[in-house]
Amino acid sequence: MELIAIPTPLLHAGDDLAAILAEQAELRDGDILVVSSKAVATTEGAAIDLNAIEPGAEANDLSKRCGHSPAERQALLDETERMHGHVVGTCPQAVLTELKPAGLMQGSILAATAGLDHSNTPQGTLIGWPKDPVASVGRLRRELRKATGADVAVILSDSCCRPRRLGVTAIALTVSGIDPIADMRGERDLFGKPLQMTQEARADQLATSANILMGNAGQSTPAVIVRDHGIPFSSFEGWVEGIEPSEDLFHGVI
Repeated sequence: MELIAIPTPLLHAGDDLAAILAEQAELRDGDILVVSSKAVATTEGAAIDLNAIEPGAEANDLSKRCGHSPAERQALLDETERMHGHVVGTCPQAVLTELKPAGLMQGSILAATAGLDHSNTPQGTLIGWPKDPVASVGRLRRELRKATGADVAVILSDSCCRPRRLGVTAIALTVSGIDPIADMRGERDLFGKPLQMTQEARADQLATSANILMGNAGQSTPAVIVRDHGIPFSSFEGWVEGIEPSEDLFHGVI
């Protein structure tokens, strides 16, 4: 499998992301393109103007306990409410939210600060996920095919944290063109024993692999091509579903 970084110029609201990616790289049939959800949100004009936000009492309290401005904390609360979520934990500098965005049929998403970030966005703004990540991933896939003629699958990714582990990896939010989960149950191990519960988080694994090249600072590399991966394409397009809290291994810990 080959990973090919796609560096781009600084992205702005209104930019044609598909055209920029097509100009910066040669896409081929069968490629999987992992794209930063923040890059998509930026070009879609989804940045939040902090000067337009009036913080409430809860935001002021979170600001005192967890740092960052009251306006940033109010933006977090607003985004959490928009995605039918709630705050589940705090630590210095961060707030953990559990989100159930429209269209996510199974499980929920644990995300720091409701997916919002002040990195790689102009001063006085925050950037989060696209307003409709399912529509965004499908639209980007279609626009890439129109711009390049290549049939590619697309993964929208974001950085994430894991319980009790230092550092960030990445998560696949939405996918178009491949099945995000590979069900291994029933397959045999080296000694012939059937697997009982293993399901490979295929899209998450690809998102983390791509994140090594994309980075989280000033790399200006919002997309990575995954080539010669051997993963079949499918008609899947939507959120990468999870599991309900009651079935989660970490239930009661988080």
